[in-house]
Amino acid sequence: MIMKLAMAGLLATTVMAVVPAQAETLRLLTWGSYAPDELVKKFEEKYPDITVEVTFSNNEEMIAKLRATGGAGFDLAQPSHDRIYAVQQEYNIYKPLDLSKINTDVMQDKLLEGVKANTTIDGEVYAVPHQWGTSGLMANKTMAPDVKAWGDLCDPQYKGKTSMRLKRTILLGMAFDMGEDPFAAYADLDKYQSILDKVADKLIACKDNLKAYWKGGDDLSAMMMSGEIVASETWDSTAYKLYGENKDIVFVPPKTGALAWIDTFAIPRKGEADDAAYKWINFVLEPENVKIMSASTGAIAAVEGGKDLLPDDKKAAVNAAFTDADIDNLKFFANIPAGVEDMEGKTLEKIKAATGSE
Repeated sequence: MIMKLAMAGLLATTVMAVVPAQAETLRLLTWGSYAPDELVKKFEEKYPDITVEVTFSNNEEMIAKLRATGGAGFDLAQPSHDRIYAVQQEYNIYKPLDLSKINTDVMQDKLLEGVKANTTIDGEVYAVPHQWGTSGLMANKTMAPDVKAWGDLCDPQYKGKTSMRLKRTILLGMAFDMGEDPFAAYADLDKYQSILDKVADKLIACKDNLKAYWKGGDDLSAMMMSGEIVASETWDSTAYKLYGENKDIVFVPPKTGALAWIDTFAIPRKGEADDAAYKWINFVLEPENVKIMSASTGAIAAVEGGKDLLPDDKKAAVNAAFTDADIDNLKFFANIPAGVEDMEGKTLEKIKAATGSE
């Protein structure tokens, strides 16, 4: 009997020794191009004990998903830098970062310090930068060489040949173009409402100048490449892509400054794989992996020399678009206080109703 018990114990020990440890899952909540298959596979090969599970999303959906669960269900999220401070104060869906576990020394100081300033609450930092880009203008320089400002989309000489997207970006851009500072007005919502009213009147009057409102990069690209439009409000990445196909189509930083966003890394409050999350952050900041990521996103990594790690075609497009002065003139999206998005949404609905757009 003793011999049988000993053999059973030895067998159990042997079985336990050969059963592999359970793989850890890193649940990533991110943008559509921020987890290319090539990079996920490479990460899992480097860390065979970690499996990456990707859910593609956007700012609004990220907030909604994490708010619904109190910060559970995901281990790493990538909200834009202006969507963290107010959300965290209101919903408490993120946990502070341990910066000692992140290779912040490879990040561009201006971008790192900017994100830290925007996402520090009670002395704790809740995000660090990953990729950045801008919204501004795109023009066919042979057909619309004078497009330099947001308001030029409403210039009668381009009647029926311009486009824009009815989202908050065009509200902000037009506000700057009209001599206002919408970000400063966030501190006085009555002032901000008056700015929105002025912008709404401007955009409603601009209706006949537009060929169409674009909803996605594909329909915008089709209109530009066909010559149906000669200028538009755009994401810079869309313009960079078209520049690779037609060197006459360039991104134009508006004279008041292109609007700049920074997508970040933030850890949900009830995340269960913090170590894996930190490994992913550091992994995608390595130069050889930045190249893979930027080829997928079309955006610039927030690392020193990030522009030089872009694919050659996108690097050429960036150099054709931005001077150092243009970069110094960037207007980084400010933290969005409670109530502002509702105000902007109502303004957009007002414009849609007046212009007959969907």
